[in-house]
Amino acid sequence: MASGGGTKAVIAALLANSGLAVTKFIAYLLTQSSSMLAEAVHSVADAGNQVLLLVGGKRAKQEASETHQFGYGRVRYVYAFIVSIILFTLGGCFALYEAWHKFSEPHPITAWHWVPVAVLVAGIVMESFSLRTAVLEANHVRGKTSLLRFVRRSRSPELPVILLEDIGALVGLVLGLFGVSMTLITGDGRWDAIGSGSIGVLLVVIASFLAVEMKSMLVGESALPEHQDAIETAVVGEGITSVIHMRTLHLGPDRVLVAAKVAVETGASAAAVAWAIDAAEVRIRESTPLELVIYLEPDLARAHGVERTSPGSEGAGG
Repeated sequence: MASGGGTKAVIAALLANSGLAVTKFIAYLLTQSSSMLAEAVHSVADAGNQVLLLVGGKRAKQEASETHQFGYGRVRYVYAFIVSIILFTLGGCFALYEAWHKFSEPHPITAWHWVPVAVLVAGIVMESFSLRTAVLEANHVRGKTSLLRFVRRSRSPELPVILLEDIGALVGLVLGLFGVSMTLITGDGRWDAIGSGSIGVLLVVIASFLAVEMKSMLVGESALPEHQDAIETAVVGEGITSVIHMRTLHLGPDRVLVAAKVAVETGASAAAVAWAIDAAEVRIRESTPLELVIYLEPDLARAHGVERTSPGSEGAGG
């Protein structure tokens, strides 16, 4: 995994959700609360998801092979996409089914009244600490960027996934507490079903958002604008007059492919061009903390000026 911070947040969430899952299942067996069962399955799904993130981080470290010559960095996106599917099906859809079932046949909580309330309150406290850990780790890398923008822009899947899961878990616990409390107050089991249904809708929304973000990363995203600007600025130097066009692609959260066609000085010798390219590569690597795979193609600027092509079109010359 790319960062110790991401790993720390994942492990903190795994420990919290594992303990909560066991506690919630015991509470469900004692009370038969629909919200309690939905929360228990939610915690199981979250704990499984954290294991998947850890496995994905480990497998991404495999050495490049003849078949996967750029390495396995994008494996982390595959596992994060699987996380969104599990959260949608095992978490969200199960909670919605349980809500429908309980609403069709409502029954009050008749025994161990204090158990679900105590478990949910304890869960809120534990999830708050887990979310606090994730937020603190995110603060180290997001700077002044808002959490939502950080989740949308991040090229690393672990922290955004954990942030969304922890926020969803915390809100879900509050919804579950509302459903259970109203059931205890009114004696109407339909409130319990409403709590379970609210949890289901919440998880489906979060899972759908995660799936969209991870799908984009699997298809392939460019480097962040600030990294692209830094790289493009670093290219120009002695022997290279401008960038004709440039493309970037994340091979993993911290590894980027840079391919650019650059304009060299007219009449420069092959040795001078080779030296300019080597020097540009050094400048590029110093311009960003990312690990870079760089391919620079020298060309000549056209008489009417350097031609800059938009993404999706081919550069002039060859």
